[in-house]
Amino acid sequence: MAGFRGGMGGMGGGIQNLMKQAQQMQEKMKEKDALMDDWEIVGTAGGEAVVVYMNAKKIINGIELDESIVDPSDVEMLEDLIMAAINDGYKKADEVYKEQMGEFAALGGMGGLL
Repeated sequence: MAGFRGGMGGMGGGIQNLMKQAQQMQEKMKEKDALMDDWEIVGTAGGEAVVVYMNAKKIINGIELDESIVDPSDVEMLEDLIMAAINDGYKKADEVYKEQMGEFAALGGMGGLL
């Protein structure tokens, strides 16, 4: 075994560097995750007759309805508009999440290392 001196053969520094990078990446992920909580997404439908407010994690914070669309004889239309506004917000939240967290997508399979 020529050249073998025991230990990790000089790889110890590389592993420490890798762990440091993983820790930095984890901190960056936490910062981005907190940003997703505070990011305001606005979903709309019916020419903004229905407005849904949510964060980038799709937590709905509020809904506004224009009084002109509240027709007791056509509740189904109102339900459809609310769903459309929520889905619009979800689509926008997905775009923000992908833009902000996309760099971490490849890390999903690391088994909780980060």
